[in-house]
Amino acid sequence: MFKKKINEFQLNKKGYFKMSLAKSIILILISISIAVGGQILLKLGMNKIGPVSLNSFGGIGSLFINIFKSPLVLIGLFCYGISAFLWLIVISAVDLSFAYPFIGLTYVLILFVSKFILKEDVNPIRWAGAAIITIGVIVISRG
Repeated sequence: MFKKKINEFQLNKKGYFKMSLAKSIILILISISIAVGGQILLKLGMNKIGPVSLNSFGGIGSLFINIFKSPLVLIGLFCYGISAFLWLIVISAVDLSFAYPFIGLTYVLILFVSKFILKEDVNPIRWAGAAIITIGVIVISRG
């Protein structure tokens, strides 16, 4: 049993850690989902902070103070950190040309969340674009 666990961490021909296709896709989707969650938290936090004026250094300073006072923004940034950490695991095990196109799914997920959680208006052109992105990710992941 111990030997089997060691074999899971052997390197493939390209020097990457071996990871099954299913595991790599699951990690990619988890990373993307956490990034989308982080983006939503950032948006909700910034909605509470309000519009930002960058016309002066005082505006920039005020932005930083408000960011550090906003739990939603801080948790959103934390989510990005976790997502990036998982992404590093993924790209250590699979080709970037395979993994990276999945990032396009963030656009699709953000559209759904924007429409149904944030109650934003999403026009048909955006939905068509999301469908095209999804088809593209499916095609690339099969190759």
